[in-house]
Amino acid sequence: MFSLAKLRNIKEEGVYFNSHIDGRKIFMGPEESMRIQSNLGSTIAMAFDECVENPSPYEYTRDSVQRTTRWLKRCITEMDRLKSLDGTLNKQQMLFAINQGGIFRDLRIEHMKEIADLNLDGYAIGGLAVGEPAETMYEIIEAVEPFAPKDKTRYLMGVGTPVNILESVARGVDLFDCVMPSRNARHGQLFTWDGVRNLNNAKYETDESPIDEHCDCPVCKSFSRAYIRHLLKSGEMLGMRLAVLHNLYFYNNLMEVIREKLDNGTFAEFYEKYRNILGVRI
Repeated sequence: MFSLAKLRNIKEEGVYFNSHIDGRKIFMGPEESMRIQSNLGSTIAMAFDECVENPSPYEYTRDSVQRTTRWLKRCITEMDRLKSLDGTLNKQQMLFAINQGGIFRDLRIEHMKEIADLNLDGYAIGGLAVGEPAETMYEIIEAVEPFAPKDKTRYLMGVGTPVNILESVARGVDLFDCVMPSRNARHGQLFTWDGVRNLNNAKYETDESPIDEHCDCPVCKSFSRAYIRHLLKSGEMLGMRLAVLHNLYFYNNLMEVIREKLDNGTFAEFYEKYRNILGVRI
Protein backbone atom coordinates (compact mmCIF):
# COMPACT_ATOMS: atom_id res chain seq x y z
CA MET A 1 0.00 0.00 0.00
CA PHE A 2 2.86 2.37 0.76
CA SER A 3 5.11 1.67 -2.20
CA LEU A 4 2.25 1.66 -4.72
CA ALA A 5 0.61 4.82 -3.36
CA LYS A 6 0.08 6.29 -6.82
CA LEU A 7 -1.74 3.15 -8.01
CA ARG A 8 -4.10 2.57 -5.09
CA ASN A 9 -7.55 3.54 -3.90
CA ILE A 10 -8.25 3.01 -0.18
CA LYS A 11 -11.82 2.13 0.82
CA GLU A 12 -13.39 0.85 4.04
CA GLU A 13 -13.49 -2.69 2.66
CA GLY A 14 -9.81 -2.64 1.69
CA VAL A 15 -7.48 -1.34 -0.99
CA TYR A 16 -7.84 -1.47 -4.75
CA PHE A 17 -4.62 -1.48 -6.77
CA ASN A 18 -3.62 -1.28 -10.38
CA SER A 19 -0.71 -3.61 -11.03
CA HIS A 20 2.49 -1.69 -11.74
CA ILE A 21 3.34 -4.41 -14.27
CA ASP A 22 0.27 -4.70 -16.48
CA GLY A 23 -2.40 -2.44 -14.95
CA ARG A 24 -4.49 -5.41 -13.76
CA LYS A 25 -6.91 -4.57 -10.95
CA ILE A 26 -6.05 -6.12 -7.59
CA PHE A 27 -7.97 -6.02 -4.30
CA MET A 28 -6.49 -6.56 -0.84
CA GLY A 29 -8.40 -6.35 2.42
CA PRO A 30 -7.89 -7.61 5.97
CA GLU A 31 -9.38 -11.01 5.21
CA GLU A 32 -7.30 -11.51 2.05
CA SER A 33 -4.17 -10.48 3.94
CA MET A 34 -4.85 -13.00 6.72
CA ARG A 35 -5.54 -15.79 4.25
CA ILE A 36 -2.29 -15.15 2.37
CA GLN A 37 -0.27 -15.15 5.59
CA SER A 38 -2.07 -18.25 6.82
CA ASN A 39 -1.21 -20.04 3.58
CA LEU A 40 2.42 -19.06 4.08
CA GLY A 41 2.31 -20.62 7.55
CA SER A 42 4.47 -17.87 9.01
CA THR A 43 5.20 -17.76 12.74
CA ILE A 44 3.86 -14.21 12.89
CA ALA A 45 1.11 -12.62 10.83
CA MET A 46 0.97 -8.84 10.63
CA ALA A 47 -2.35 -7.02 10.78
CA PHE A 48 -3.58 -5.19 7.68
CA ASP A 49 -2.98 -1.47 8.12
CA GLU A 50 -2.27 1.78 6.33
CA CYS A 51 1.19 3.31 6.64
CA VAL A 52 0.71 7.02 5.99
CA GLU A 53 3.51 9.07 4.53
CA ASN A 54 5.23 11.71 6.64
CA PRO A 55 4.17 14.42 6.84
CA SER A 56 0.44 13.78 6.44
CA PRO A 57 -2.44 16.04 7.55
CA TYR A 58 -3.68 15.43 11.08
CA GLU A 59 -7.27 14.78 10.03
CA TYR A 60 -6.28 12.24 7.39
CA THR A 61 -3.93 10.49 9.81
CA ARG A 62 -6.64 10.33 12.48
CA ASP A 63 -9.17 8.81 10.06
CA SER A 64 -6.55 6.36 8.80
CA VAL A 65 -5.75 5.19 12.34
CA GLN A 66 -9.42 4.61 13.10
CA ARG A 67 -9.82 2.58 9.90
CA THR A 68 -6.67 0.60 10.74
CA THR A 69 -8.26 -0.32 14.08
CA ARG A 70 -11.42 -1.50 12.36
CA TRP A 71 -9.30 -3.52 9.94
CA LEU A 72 -7.41 -5.05 12.88
CA LYS A 73 -10.64 -6.35 14.40
CA ARG A 74 -11.54 -7.92 11.05
CA CYS A 75 -8.07 -9.53 10.97
CA ILE A 76 -8.68 -11.05 14.40
CA THR A 77 -12.03 -12.48 13.31
CA GLU A 78 -10.60 -13.95 10.11
CA MET A 79 -7.58 -15.45 11.85
CA ASP A 80 -9.84 -17.13 14.40
CA ARG A 81 -11.88 -18.58 11.54
CA LEU A 82 -8.77 -19.81 9.71
CA LYS A 83 -7.40 -21.48 12.83
CA SER A 84 -10.66 -23.43 13.18
CA LEU A 85 -10.20 -25.05 9.78
CA ASP A 86 -8.69 -28.54 9.45
CA GLY A 87 -6.29 -27.62 6.67
CA THR A 88 -4.67 -24.58 8.30
CA LEU A 89 -0.88 -24.91 8.15
CA ASN A 90 -0.01 -23.18 11.41
CA LYS A 91 -2.74 -23.13 14.03
CA GLN A 92 -0.33 -21.43 16.46
CA GLN A 93 0.26 -18.50 14.12
CA MET A 94 0.60 -15.28 16.10
CA LEU A 95 -1.03 -11.99 15.16
CA PHE A 96 0.75 -8.68 15.75
CA ALA A 97 -1.12 -5.39 15.79
CA ILE A 98 0.51 -2.32 14.22
CA ASN A 99 0.51 1.05 15.93
CA GLN A 100 0.03 3.97 13.55
CA GLY A 101 -0.51 7.70 13.86
CA GLY A 102 2.23 9.35 11.85
CA ILE A 103 4.27 11.80 13.91
CA PHE A 104 1.34 12.88 16.08
CA ARG A 105 1.96 11.84 19.70
CA ASP A 106 -1.69 12.00 20.76
CA LEU A 107 -2.84 9.78 17.88
CA ARG A 108 -0.01 7.31 18.53
CA ILE A 109 -0.78 7.04 22.25
CA GLU A 110 -4.53 6.78 21.75
CA HIS A 111 -4.08 4.06 19.14
CA MET A 112 -1.65 2.05 21.27
CA LYS A 113 -4.04 2.17 24.23
CA GLU A 114 -6.89 0.95 22.04
CA ILE A 115 -5.06 -1.95 20.42
CA ALA A 116 -3.37 -2.97 23.68
CA ASP A 117 -6.82 -3.79 25.07
CA LEU A 118 -7.23 -6.45 22.35
CA ASN A 119 -4.57 -8.64 24.01
CA LEU A 120 -2.75 -9.77 20.87
CA ASP A 121 0.50 -11.71 20.62
CA GLY A 122 2.72 -8.72 19.88
CA TYR A 123 2.68 -5.03 19.08
CA ALA A 124 4.48 -3.35 16.22
CA ILE A 125 5.22 0.33 15.72
CA GLY A 126 4.75 1.08 12.03
CA GLY A 127 4.89 4.16 9.86
CA LEU A 128 8.31 5.34 11.03
CA ALA A 129 11.62 5.59 9.16
CA VAL A 130 9.69 6.91 6.16
CA GLY A 131 11.35 10.30 5.91
CA GLU A 132 11.12 11.84 9.37
CA PRO A 133 14.31 12.70 11.33
CA ALA A 134 15.70 9.93 13.53
CA GLU A 135 15.12 12.03 16.65
CA THR A 136 11.42 12.28 15.78
CA MET A 137 11.26 8.49 15.48
CA TYR A 138 12.87 8.10 18.90
CA GLU A 139 10.40 10.59 20.41
CA ILE A 140 7.45 8.59 19.04
CA ILE A 141 8.86 5.34 20.42
CA GLU A 142 9.30 6.96 23.84
CA ALA A 143 5.73 8.27 23.68
CA VAL A 144 4.00 4.97 22.87
CA GLU A 145 6.25 2.48 24.69
CA PRO A 146 4.69 3.08 28.14
CA PHE A 147 1.28 2.14 26.74
CA ALA A 148 2.34 -1.10 25.02
CA PRO A 149 1.68 -4.27 27.05
CA LYS A 150 4.70 -4.98 29.23
CA ASP A 151 4.54 -8.74 28.64
CA LYS A 152 4.24 -8.62 24.84
CA THR A 153 6.89 -8.34 22.14
CA ARG A 154 7.51 -4.87 20.71
CA TYR A 155 8.49 -4.73 17.06
CA LEU A 156 9.74 -1.64 15.19
CA MET A 157 8.98 -2.09 11.51
CA GLY A 158 11.45 -1.20 8.76
CA VAL A 159 14.31 -0.10 11.03
CA GLY A 160 17.17 0.36 10.62
CA THR A 161 20.83 1.29 10.99
CA PRO A 162 22.90 -0.20 13.83
CA VAL A 163 22.51 3.10 15.72
CA ASN A 164 18.73 3.06 15.14
CA ILE A 165 18.61 -0.43 16.62
CA LEU A 166 20.73 0.51 19.62
CA GLU A 167 18.66 3.61 20.35
CA SER A 168 15.39 1.71 19.93
CA VAL A 169 16.43 -1.16 22.20
CA ALA A 170 17.27 1.46 24.83
CA ARG A 171 13.66 2.61 24.49
CA GLY A 172 12.12 -0.85 24.88
CA VAL A 173 11.97 -2.36 21.38
CA ASP A 174 12.60 -6.11 20.86
CA LEU A 175 12.33 -6.91 17.14
CA PHE A 176 13.42 -5.20 13.92
CA ASP A 177 13.37 -5.77 10.17
CA CYS A 178 15.05 -3.80 7.42
CA VAL A 179 16.45 -4.16 3.91
CA MET A 180 19.32 -1.82 4.79
CA PRO A 181 22.10 -4.31 5.63
CA SER A 182 21.68 -6.18 2.34
CA ARG A 183 20.69 -3.27 0.10
CA ASN A 184 23.48 -0.98 1.28
CA ALA A 185 26.03 -3.79 1.14
CA ARG A 186 25.41 -4.20 -2.58
CA HIS A 187 26.48 -0.56 -2.98
CA GLY A 188 29.65 -0.99 -0.92
CA GLN A 189 28.44 0.34 2.44
CA LEU A 190 29.66 -1.97 5.19
CA PHE A 191 28.82 -1.77 8.89
CA THR A 192 31.62 -2.41 11.39
CA TRP A 193 32.34 -2.05 15.10
CA ASP A 194 34.38 1.06 14.22
CA GLY A 195 31.61 2.70 12.18
CA VAL A 196 30.40 2.70 8.58
CA ARG A 197 32.90 1.91 5.82
CA ASN A 198 32.35 2.72 2.13
CA LEU A 199 34.45 0.30 0.09
CA ASN A 200 34.01 2.41 -3.04
CA ASN A 201 36.46 4.95 -1.62
CA ALA A 202 39.82 5.03 -3.40
CA LYS A 203 41.75 4.63 -0.15
CA TYR A 204 40.76 0.93 -0.06
CA GLU A 205 42.17 0.15 -3.50
CA THR A 206 45.30 -1.54 -2.07
CA ASP A 207 44.12 -2.09 1.52
CA GLU A 208 44.77 -5.70 2.46
CA SER A 209 42.97 -5.45 5.82
CA PRO A 210 39.65 -7.21 6.44
CA ILE A 211 36.43 -5.19 6.30
CA ASP A 212 36.31 -5.17 10.11
CA GLU A 213 39.32 -6.18 12.17
CA HIS A 214 37.00 -7.00 15.10
CA CYS A 215 34.77 -9.32 13.05
CA ASP A 216 35.14 -13.10 12.74
CA CYS A 217 32.71 -13.61 9.87
CA PRO A 218 33.84 -15.84 6.94
CA VAL A 219 34.34 -12.76 4.75
CA CYS A 220 36.60 -10.93 7.19
CA LYS A 221 38.57 -14.12 7.77
CA SER A 222 39.33 -14.69 4.09
CA PHE A 223 39.04 -11.54 1.97
CA SER A 224 40.57 -8.06 1.99
CA ARG A 225 38.96 -4.66 1.55
CA ALA A 226 40.92 -4.20 -1.68
CA TYR A 227 39.71 -7.50 -3.18
CA ILE A 228 36.05 -6.90 -2.35
CA ARG A 229 36.33 -3.34 -3.65
CA HIS A 230 37.81 -4.70 -6.89
CA LEU A 231 34.90 -7.13 -7.25
CA LEU A 232 32.35 -4.36 -6.64
CA LYS A 233 34.02 -2.00 -9.10
CA SER A 234 34.19 -4.79 -11.69
CA GLY A 235 30.50 -5.58 -11.34
CA GLU A 236 31.27 -9.11 -10.13
CA MET A 237 28.31 -10.63 -8.28
CA LEU A 238 30.69 -12.22 -5.78
CA GLY A 239 31.54 -8.77 -4.45
CA MET A 240 27.92 -8.05 -3.61
CA ARG A 241 27.46 -11.51 -2.10
CA LEU A 242 30.49 -11.11 0.18
CA ALA A 243 29.42 -7.62 1.24
CA VAL A 244 25.89 -8.80 2.06
CA LEU A 245 27.25 -11.77 4.00
CA HIS A 246 29.38 -9.50 6.16
CA ASN A 247 26.57 -7.04 6.90
CA LEU A 248 24.09 -9.77 7.80
CA TYR A 249 26.67 -11.39 10.05
CA PHE A 250 27.38 -8.04 11.70
CA TYR A 251 23.69 -7.39 12.36
CA ASN A 252 23.15 -10.86 13.83
CA ASN A 253 26.25 -10.45 15.98
CA LEU A 254 25.09 -7.00 17.11
CA MET A 255 21.75 -8.41 18.27
CA GLU A 256 23.49 -11.31 20.01
CA VAL A 257 25.73 -8.90 21.92
CA ILE A 258 22.76 -6.69 22.82
CA ARG A 259 20.90 -9.68 24.28
CA GLU A 260 23.99 -10.69 26.23
CA LYS A 261 24.42 -7.16 27.63
CA LEU A 262 20.75 -6.99 28.61
CA ASP A 263 21.00 -10.35 30.36
CA ASN A 264 24.08 -9.47 32.40
CA GLY A 265 23.00 -5.91 33.20
CA THR A 266 25.70 -4.07 31.21
CA PHE A 267 23.61 -2.74 28.33
CA ALA A 268 23.75 0.86 29.59
CA GLU A 269 27.54 0.94 29.35
CA PHE A 270 27.47 -0.75 25.93
CA TYR A 271 24.85 1.72 24.70
CA GLU A 272 26.77 4.78 25.86
CA LYS A 273 29.96 3.54 24.17
CA TYR A 274 28.62 2.48 20.79
CA ARG A 275 25.82 5.00 20.19
CA ASN A 276 28.54 7.47 19.12
CA ILE A 277 30.61 4.95 17.15
CA LEU A 278 28.38 2.70 15.03
CA GLY A 279 27.06 5.53 12.85
CA VAL A 280 30.36 7.29 12.23
CA ARG A 281 31.56 7.34 8.61
CA ILE A 282 35.11 5.99 8.60
